[in-house]
Amino acid sequence: MAQLQGRAGDEAVQPPLSQAVGYVIVVVVGLIIALVMMLITRVLKRTTGEDNRKTEMFMTANRTVRTGLTASAVISSWLWTTALLGSSFVGYNYGVSGSFWFAAGCSPMIVFFALLGISCKRKIPEAHTSLEVVRIRYGKIAHAVFMTLCLVNNIFACANMLLGAAAVISAVTGMHIIAATFLLPVGVTVYTFVGGIKATFLTDYFHTAIILIIACYFSIKAFTYEEVGSIGKLYDLVQAAAQRHPVAGNHDGSYLTMTSKGVSNILHICSNFGLVIMDTSYFIKAFSAAPSSVVPGYTIGGVAYFSIPWALGTVMSSLALGLENSSSFPTFPRRMTTTEVSNGLVLPYAAITIAGKGGAAAVLLMTFMAVTSTLSAQVIAVSSILSFDVYRQYFNRNASDRDIIRASHFGVIFFAAFSAGFSTMLHYVGIDLGWTLYMLGVVTCPGIFPMAFTILWRRQSKAAAILSPILGMATGIGVWLGTAQHFYGAVSVSATGQILPCVYGTVASACSPILYSVVITLIRPQRYDWSEFKKEKLALEKLDSDLTTAHNEHIPNDTNVENGSRTSSAPEAKELKRWGRIAAFWSIATFLGHWVIWPLPMYGSKYVFGKGFYTAWVVVAIIWLWGTTLIAIFYPILDGGIQQIAQIYRGLNGRGTWTKDDEGTETPSSPSVTGVQEVDKEGI
Repeated sequence: MAQLQGRAGDEAVQPPLSQAVGYVIVVVVGLIIALVMMLITRVLKRTTGEDNRKTEMFMTANRTVRTGLTASAVISSWLWTTALLGSSFVGYNYGVSGSFWFAAGCSPMIVFFALLGISCKRKIPEAHTSLEVVRIRYGKIAHAVFMTLCLVNNIFACANMLLGAAAVISAVTGMHIIAATFLLPVGVTVYTFVGGIKATFLTDYFHTAIILIIACYFSIKAFTYEEVGSIGKLYDLVQAAAQRHPVAGNHDGSYLTMTSKGVSNILHICSNFGLVIMDTSYFIKAFSAAPSSVVPGYTIGGVAYFSIPWALGTVMSSLALGLENSSSFPTFPRRMTTTEVSNGLVLPYAAITIAGKGGAAAVLLMTFMAVTSTLSAQVIAVSSILSFDVYRQYFNRNASDRDIIRASHFGVIFFAAFSAGFSTMLHYVGIDLGWTLYMLGVVTCPGIFPMAFTILWRRQSKAAAILSPILGMATGIGVWLGTAQHFYGAVSVSATGQILPCVYGTVASACSPILYSVVITLIRPQRYDWSEFKKEKLALEKLDSDLTTAHNEHIPNDTNVENGSRTSSAPEAKELKRWGRIAAFWSIATFLGHWVIWPLPMYGSKYVFGKGFYTAWVVVAIIWLWGTTLIAIFYPILDGGIQQIAQIYRGLNGRGTWTKDDEGTETPSSPSVTGVQEVDKEGI
């Protein structure tokens, strides 16, 4: 049985739950969810014509996902085990500033992605992956460079999730950490294999609802616990903790100040930018959304998401700090070890303290839901790269639906197995959640600005796109290893996992490509014609939906043809530009709000929270969290969910089913099949 050794002698924390509970959650619950998703997939195919044997449905859900489901999926995309566990452990290390900056390091990037998403919708509406955009604009060499960067991003992101989740599952159940690592992807593989991106959207919704309900439970349970009782009492407990062990680098050593010399905020801001921009799953969800849903979906999702790491991290880290010297805390009479904190055990230990075995079970379920939901998005992202950017482009240019789906299935299975094996390798060389959380940005950030420039800046040259991320990666790794040697005298797992080398390396990886790209572009300037994107046919089917263009062979009367290319009609182009302006506004507003107007005055004034201010801080965080829960659960139902449920009901009762003719073409058997945008079956 797994045990976590303490600093003092043989003291160890016994897992509060049995191994059987761990296997039931990881294996049985995972397979039940997979079977339910398979059933839903069959029902949707029968009643609404959503056929996952068609590539456009499997990979992009026919590009008709509405705002509510998009917002829920965006929230889910960042509900990593890292977010749940990491926000608590940086709150434990740095106090209220740690959890705040962890949250602020995520939401502005998500909102900014709305601008990238709507720009892609406007310029290249038939794309499936961001790498197709790179290939069309810059050619095969750039395509290979960015493909490598995206795959590295996905690999390390999955390793980060699996390491944290497996450590928590092992700690609370005694389940072997390697067994957890390999079994977690099983259910994900099954339902992603069958359902594709729509299954990912639906499971995102379900998992997000469960996680948020548990988070709301903790936000109430924390203040009904006898030793806490109120926010004011929790404030007193955290103040007492600062007297026992003040925070080095914080003003007055307090946990209750935004004035902290901890540089984790810079690290999270940069690395999270990389994790968003270089994550193909974000582009896939943007391509899957209806054009009118991209900006509101990503904006609402990004702003709502902020509350989760902020509220959960603040409350649970405050509980861990305040109750650590209580006999009810799992590690009493000692403090948590560095290894325990780095493994992400602040959240589960705080939950066990206030809710016993029920708290352990809740964290176990929350962790399982988080890792499987985000792992599903990563798996579908990598399978899309392997099927569209590798197989279709370099092995079979005339690939049919069946060929691409087969390649996608291979990608799903391969990456699920590979990510588990890679995570196991990292575990055995001594790498944990803390190490991967800190160093992620070194390898994920070099492509941020070259990728953004590819979509937004027509002047970036081909040479700049190819060389700047490579030089940025080399610069970041060199700075990372060099500073580890400088500060700690060695290039080891321990030294490279320290925060200072990771901060310097991440900043170098993120910022140096800007300089490289601009300089190389000035030396070898180019000016790209955006209309070139629309000369290449990417979609395998003709899609009819608002603001979605069709294939070249189907040109509506109200479109313009220039130089052999197809451009969208004037009203559509005007509407997409309007959404682009809205996205730009919210990107700037979110950046200023979360990074400037809110935190910097408190940082500059060296303000230490009083009891009243801390109470207001926690209350606002909890209200925001509950608001996020309502949005994530009810918005998708109100925004099209009711209509589709009604359509499914009619279909199951024989009043709106889809049938096949002798040629295999699916058509609605009754005109009552309305309520969602349908796929035009012409040409299939």
